[in-house]
Amino acid sequence: MPFKKKMTRKQWSIYFLILALAVTLLLTAYLCTSDTRKFRKLSGELFVSELSGDTLSLHYTLAYPQKYRIDEAPMLPSYGAPSKQDASYIQSLLDELSEISPDHLNEKDAFAYGLLVRYLTCQLSGTAFPYYGEPLSPSSGIQSSFPILLADYTFRCEKDVEDYLHLLDQFDTCFGQLIQYEQEKAKRGLFMSDQAAAQIVKQCTSIMDADSLSSGTHFLHTTFQERLMPLIKNGSIDQAKANQWISENDRLLTTVVAPAYEELADAIFVLSGNGQEAKGLCHFPQGQSYYEYLLTSTTGTDRSISEIRQMLYQDFRENYTALICLLSKHPDLTTFSGNADESFPFHTPGEMLADLQTRMQQDFPPFPGTSSEFSPVCTIKKVSSSMEEYSSPAYYLTPPIDDLETNIIYINHKNEPDPLSLYTTLAHEGYPGHLYQTVYSQLYFNEQNVSPIRNILHYGSYVEGWAFYVENMSYFYAQSLAKDQPSKAAWYEACRLNRNLQLCVYSLLDLAIHHEGLTLMQAQKILMKIGITSPQAASAIYEYIVEEPVNYLKYYLGFLEFQSLKAKAKELWGNQYSDKAFHQFVLETGPSDFQGLREKLYADTESTANVLLSVHMISLSHICTPAINSADSSDRCINAQHSPSLWR
Repeated sequence: MPFKKKMTRKQWSIYFLILALAVTLLLTAYLCTSDTRKFRKLSGELFVSELSGDTLSLHYTLAYPQKYRIDEAPMLPSYGAPSKQDASYIQSLLDELSEISPDHLNEKDAFAYGLLVRYLTCQLSGTAFPYYGEPLSPSSGIQSSFPILLADYTFRCEKDVEDYLHLLDQFDTCFGQLIQYEQEKAKRGLFMSDQAAAQIVKQCTSIMDADSLSSGTHFLHTTFQERLMPLIKNGSIDQAKANQWISENDRLLTTVVAPAYEELADAIFVLSGNGQEAKGLCHFPQGQSYYEYLLTSTTGTDRSISEIRQMLYQDFRENYTALICLLSKHPDLTTFSGNADESFPFHTPGEMLADLQTRMQQDFPPFPGTSSEFSPVCTIKKVSSSMEEYSSPAYYLTPPIDDLETNIIYINHKNEPDPLSLYTTLAHEGYPGHLYQTVYSQLYFNEQNVSPIRNILHYGSYVEGWAFYVENMSYFYAQSLAKDQPSKAAWYEACRLNRNLQLCVYSLLDLAIHHEGLTLMQAQKILMKIGITSPQAASAIYEYIVEEPVNYLKYYLGFLEFQSLKAKAKELWGNQYSDKAFHQFVLETGPSDFQGLREKLYADTESTANVLLSVHMISLSHICTPAINSADSSDRCINAQHSPSLWR
């Protein structure tokens, strides 16, 4: 029998240590795989279920829903107060998520997990205010958004047309739900003001104009026929089929859609007088709490109201000081008129977008990966004359996540913008604003196989804050166009500072009106101090803020959050910082609350530092070349303390 050497105690110890390590690794691998599978399944099912109940959202999110195994009957969204069942459903999702450890997920899934938990937690808190929401606001309500979405509902195949017609046939049901909801709000003393009600009644009548409907010239007539043309040209349908659909569209508009609008207008008119006068949310029983929820859910901030207020105060002082300094150097600015600026080198939207695309290259990365040469098509359209009064000065329609080539920007010609305003507006809506941000982040998401749940978590300030942030940068691009004309360049800078001051004051008013109960008279006094002396103009601003709580904060607080994030990136990255690298970080992170962005900034910085340490601090200066930030200004010739006291 061959001799067998016995293992020593030390060898046995090592053996068991290795065995324990192997078991641990296997268990960890199993748990990671299991939790990844659970999260992907849960988030995927939630993505499908959320889109299945709203065909409009589905159509504007996915061009080809069958790839996600979504094949539901066409359906307009339903409206009503959140119920106990809704709260229970959200809680059940949170319970399922609690059984998944984010530590067992990869970096991208772990980030999505954190966002989803915070998003659902916020939505759950919102169920405590079932009758505080307002789906019919005069500025952005369903009554005005539905026609816009319908007018650009893309017909890619016959099913799209049939689905569209089925949606039209549901307007009476959908608007019936809205009427019932408004009646329930009225019973609880939460109905809109008479001013808002009057605007909605007027809108309903104007949007579904009887003359244009009877003559077949309504924009929902003409756009329908235009959208059929590609199907005819590619042979998908013949003219006879097109004529059949055109007749059905005409019938539904006149027998279903128009009567639904008429019934809605009548119902709102009858309910008039049940609401309070136009004033802030804090005058309602749970108004302050609802406003705090709305602030968090809309902006994605985790800051307290007092902290937000201080951010706004500080920003106002800085911009006011800079403006006074500028005026002291260029006293002729008070007589300069932008409307007379015919020397602006570009006058068409196409020319302006082309220039912005060229100038932004020094500050923003190209589209990611193999898509760096990708150039999405951007079509500029004019807002229909019947919608001009109720539409924004401009807006961008987000393309489906699986068809990013077609992008549409609408320009409202009701008040013809001066060249500078049009240029900065196109920066906001196009490059490097909404269009660029949307396409870049989605291309990156698609390449990296990011969980689709990210596409239905909406963060208003990530979107609008970015757009206003790059709009600010576009003023500097405009100044470079006027580098040989110092007075004109100074005028462009004055316009930027003035716009910032305006939105900053409106944001402060939003907080004061809705959380502290600022009255119309008090608001008028504040607005007079910044040059808005017309009582009618001040009243219009006050009423808009009452009707659209947190809207200005969505833009301006988002902008300040990005500025704060940028300052932190400069601090953390040191000489590795560049504007282009910072923008790439934001775009590749994608839509997020600002807590998530800050946490990821710290995490990525720590990860980079560890890599650098492991390779003995090899310099990465050839990758991230420091760049001078043109937005930075150290020229402070007047102390910030000299700004006017708006809030006394």
